[in-house]
Amino acid sequence: MEIRNASRLIGQFAMVGQLGLSLLMPLLMCLFACYLLVSKLSVGTWVYIPGFILGLGSSMMTAYKVYLSVVSKQEKKKRDPNEVYFNKHF
Repeated sequence: MEIRNASRLIGQFAMVGQLGLSLLMPLLMCLFACYLLVSKLSVGTWVYIPGFILGLGSSMMTAYKVYLSVVSKQEKKKRDPNEVYFNKHF
């Protein structure tokens, strides 16, 4: 029983790490793209404001998709294996 609880705990830590990366990476990528625009193409520094907003929006969307995948995995575990679905007749 201890090994099963430890593997579940490690899985939960992995999901927290995945959520953290999902929140951080899109924002950093958008800010890096803004840095490249400012340094290489001499665009004004105003580009950082829409880049930051787009980065936040994309990180929230990615985090929401991670949340939905976690919820769907938990619902699949809760389903009764003896329940008959429309496509599952046997």
